[in-house]
Amino acid sequence: MWRILLIACLGGALSGPWAEAAVPVADGPETRRLALVIGNSDYAGAPLASPVNDAKAMARTLRAAGFEVIDRQNATRQEMLEAIQEFDRHLDAGGVGLFYFAGHGVRVADHTLLLPVEADNRFPARFLAVGIDVASVLAGMSGPRPGQVNLVILDTCLDNPLPSPPGAAPVLPAQTLLAYATRPGAAAGEGENHGFYTAALLQAMAEPGRTVEEVFALAGAEVRRASRQKQAPQLFSSLPAGFRLLAAGSAAPPQPMALAGDTWDDARTRGILPKDSAEQYELTFWESIKDSTFPSDYEAYLQAYPKGRFATLAQARLERLRAAAPKTETPSPPAAAKTAPERPAAPRAAPEHRHPTPAAKAATEPAGPTASVPAAATTPAKAAADTRGVSEVTDCPTCPQLVILPRGAFTMGSNTDDPSERPAHRVSIAESFAIGKYEVTAEQWNACTAAGACPRIETIANVPGNSPASDISWDNAQVYVKWLSKLTGKAYRLPSEAEWEYAARGGTATRYWWGEQMRQGNANCKGCGDPWRQEAPAKSGSFAANPYGLHDVNGSVWEWVADCWHSSYRSAPTDGRAWTEQHCQVRVIRGGSWRDGPGYMMSSTRFKYDASVREFQNGFRVARDNK
Repeated sequence: MWRILLIACLGGALSGPWAEAAVPVADGPETRRLALVIGNSDYAGAPLASPVNDAKAMARTLRAAGFEVIDRQNATRQEMLEAIQEFDRHLDAGGVGLFYFAGHGVRVADHTLLLPVEADNRFPARFLAVGIDVASVLAGMSGPRPGQVNLVILDTCLDNPLPSPPGAAPVLPAQTLLAYATRPGAAAGEGENHGFYTAALLQAMAEPGRTVEEVFALAGAEVRRASRQKQAPQLFSSLPAGFRLLAAGSAAPPQPMALAGDTWDDARTRGILPKDSAEQYELTFWESIKDSTFPSDYEAYLQAYPKGRFATLAQARLERLRAAAPKTETPSPPAAAKTAPERPAAPRAAPEHRHPTPAAKAATEPAGPTASVPAAATTPAKAAADTRGVSEVTDCPTCPQLVILPRGAFTMGSNTDDPSERPAHRVSIAESFAIGKYEVTAEQWNACTAAGACPRIETIANVPGNSPASDISWDNAQVYVKWLSKLTGKAYRLPSEAEWEYAARGGTATRYWWGEQMRQGNANCKGCGDPWRQEAPAKSGSFAANPYGLHDVNGSVWEWVADCWHSSYRSAPTDGRAWTEQHCQVRVIRGGSWRDGPGYMMSSTRFKYDASVREFQNGFRVARDNK
């Protein structure tokens, strides 16, 4: 069965520098409450009967109780990601956050994934590509905020077709509740209208003012009775005793649709393990990939079945595909860096060259040559003049091109309705620094892999070399900058969040570096103009550089920075340094991605991700001091 949310993986995902002790939390009607409710039924290979009904009923109940609700039904991966991002951004303002999911899930190795509707049980190896890691959802909810309470409710089977060690109880952050429809290794039943668990939970929530202990105890007892002890919900909580799920005095929730006489004998289970055996599931997994020419499919099988019956064959095919893959050549500057100089008198750049718009700073200045490095060069820096009065440098043949920016001051953030960007504040960059002209490319990452320093990532190894490297965690990026530092003798690092925004704005103070309004063709994002395709970002440098000569600061891939996540800029440093604490787990990403809409392209946009989690839309660019 697909719906696999094992407690063991959540224990690992939740380990970290969480608050040690619970503190009293407000739970009255005046407390701000926000919920994200997702119900997926229409799966390609094995549709479910009632998760959409469950989600709609849960959303109605929560709205009646005063929750602001973001709800999605039959959501694609992109729609789920956008909803989670919206939820986290609004949650930063404080209060109670509730995440509810009904739909297939899968556990593969150390990853627990929620599956969008395009997931197909006939191709289980693809779950890794489309699934959304629960660890990232939990990490996003667990950043500090006023009045923080986290409630996570998962109506899902916990049957596990993949070999894994026994689960352990999760280590919870403070003020967090995790509720499961059933115990590990067991199924969750559903009728025509509702899942057994959601129906019982909604009934228990019908009386406002009940504590969470009372609500989930009543729901659990009803599910065990209705299933004749075959389904036993599980609850883990670090909430203080007496916290009320629905505040006393809130409106009575609407009644859920009844189970309509459904009994456990008639119930279907929310899972689709083929032929009811783990052995058959492994066969189905292998059948779905046995003729594949993608190394990642065999990696997925070996990750799930390291000692499986086809492990030897999978390893042999993996090695053969890797050996046949084109060898990575020495990186060269992305194609857009080699365009002809722009004529000073030209009213607009030729479309195929995608030069900066006339609104860009000093756009009418003649362009200088791109920095070049002879093939025989070792590590001495080579500098060349840039079109905008800044200089470029490359420290080694396989190193990213850098732009050296002058010291200066700017207004960071914005006073918009996004609380994470407030307050707008003045920041002074006291010293010049160097930052990547482009995001780190696949060629550059693969050079680190070839040197034995960086892990091989299939989604990078199998794309064109001038594509931005993606599917990279913050921890992965740290490995790369340490390798560059050792290679060149210079102190490479991720930019601070202030340095990143200073560089991205390019000396401007408008919403975008090109002005106050979104313009087609200025950023690699959804609905922002060609070249764009849903499957992958455009090659590096396909869009105009900003006034400082930096490409793809808007869209392309989200970019990791050095800072820990804070829900606002209150008490933020004003000297450009990174805002960090020891052992912080949630880090900042900036700039939006090619799969996000124009609303994420503003220079002030910021978001967060768990430092250890890889996500296909996340990449980075490097920085170092100008010394």
